[in-house]
Amino acid sequence: MKKFLLFALILILPACTVGPKYRRPPVSIPQAYRGQTTKTATTAAASLGAEKWWTVFQDPVLVQLIHTALARNYDVRIAATRVLQAQALLGITRANQFPYVSAGAGLFSQKNPKTSKALPANEVNAGRLNLSVIWDLDFWGKYRSETEAARAEILASEWGQRAVLSSLVASVASAYFQLRALDSQFTIAKRTLATRQDSLHLVQVLEKNGSASMLDVTQAEQLVDVAAESIPDLERQIAQQENSLSILLGENPGPIPRGRPLIEQPVPPEVPAGLPSELLARRPDVCEAEENLIAANAQIGVLKAALFPDISLTGTGGFESYALNNLISGPSKMWNAAINVAQPVFAAGALRAGERLAQAQWQQMVLSYQQTIQQAFGQVSNAIIGYQKNREFRRQQQRLTQAARESDQLSVVLYRNGGASFLQVLTSETNYFAAELDLVQAQLNERLALVQLYQALGGGWQQ
Repeated sequence: MKKFLLFALILILPACTVGPKYRRPPVSIPQAYRGQTTKTATTAAASLGAEKWWTVFQDPVLVQLIHTALARNYDVRIAATRVLQAQALLGITRANQFPYVSAGAGLFSQKNPKTSKALPANEVNAGRLNLSVIWDLDFWGKYRSETEAARAEILASEWGQRAVLSSLVASVASAYFQLRALDSQFTIAKRTLATRQDSLHLVQVLEKNGSASMLDVTQAEQLVDVAAESIPDLERQIAQQENSLSILLGENPGPIPRGRPLIEQPVPPEVPAGLPSELLARRPDVCEAEENLIAANAQIGVLKAALFPDISLTGTGGFESYALNNLISGPSKMWNAAINVAQPVFAAGALRAGERLAQAQWQQMVLSYQQTIQQAFGQVSNAIIGYQKNREFRRQQQRLTQAARESDQLSVVLYRNGGASFLQVLTSETNYFAAELDLVQAQLNERLALVQLYQALGGGWQQ
C-alpha cells in the first residue's frame, strides 16, 4: 500500500495543465474622452466615477432612499443569490481535485439448522471495517481548469452584482429628481391658476364697467381652464412616479418623502472624468466581461484535457474477520489497490468538436469584451457632451423664462392702463407658463445628465 501511494505521488508531481494561459486581449484606448474639456482632461487623478454615491447626491432624503433601495430592492437581492450560487459551484468543482474517501462497517450473523449428521447446526458471525479511496488524478489539469473557470465566474457574478448596484443608485436618483421636477411643475401650475383666476375676476369687473369686452372675459376664462387642466394630469404623474420609486425601494406603492427642491440639488460646473484607461478597472460591466473571458479561456483547458488519458486510483483497506473479538487485529487486515488508465479511442469527433466549441466561445467572449469597452467609452463621451449641452440649454432657458416673466408683467400693466389688448396678455401669459415648465424640464435634464455621467464613469457601486 505504501508503494502504491508513493507511485501515485510520483504521478501527481509532474502533472501539467494543457489549457492556454490567459492573456488580456488588446483594446484600443483613447487618450481622452470626446467632449472632455482641456481642464478636466488634464486632471488625471480625479474622476467623478471614483466618488462615493452619497458624496455625489447630497440630499439627505435621497441618500436615505438609496440606502433603503440597496437593502430591499429585489434585483439587488437576486444578484446576491447569484454570487452565493457561484461560490457553491466553486466548492463543488474544487472538490473534484481531491480524493473521494468513504468509510464502511458491517456485521453479519447467520445460524443454520441441523439438516443431517454431516451438516450440523452452525452459527456464523462476521465483521467488516474498511476505508475506501477513489482518486481521479488531475494529471492534465482538467479539474484545475474547471476550478479556475469557477473562480472567474464568482468574480463575474460579483461584478454583475455591482453593476446592479450602480444601475439601482442611478435609477433611484433619476426617479427622485423626476419626482421633484413634477413637484415644481405642480407648484407652478397652482400658482399660475391662482394668478389667472385673479385676472379673470379683474376682467369681469372691467367688463361690467364697460372697460372690457366679453371677448376679453372668454379669453381670460380660457387661460384659467388651461392652467386648471394641467393640475390633475400632474397629480396623476406624481402619484405614478411615487409608485415607481416605491417599487425601486422594494416596497409596495405609497407616498415618498421629499427633501430639497429640484433647483437646490447641486450640480458641479465641471465634472472630472479621469483617464480612459482607469475606466477598465472601475466599470462593473467591463470587469464582468473580462471575468467571463477568463472563465471561457479556462474551459478550453477542460476540453483539451478530455483528449488525454484519464488516470484514476482506487484503494480499500480495513479489517475483516469471522470472529468479532479478533476484528481489529493483524491477521484480519485486508487491502487492495488499483490504478486505471482510460484513453478515449473513438468518439466520432465529439471531443475535438468540444474543443472547437470552447475556442469559438472564447473568441465570442473576446469580441464581447472589446465591444463592452468600446460601448463604455461611447457612453462616457455621450454623457460628457450631454451634461455640458444640457447645462448650456438650462442657462438659455433661464434667460428666456426671465424675459417671458418681464413680458407678462408688462402686458398686464399696459392692459390695465389701456395700452394693450387682452390678446397680448393671453399670449404673454401662455408663453410665460410654458417657459416656466420648460425651465423645470431643463433643470431636470441637467441633473439626469449628471446621474448618467456618474454611472457611465463606473460610479455608484462603491459601498
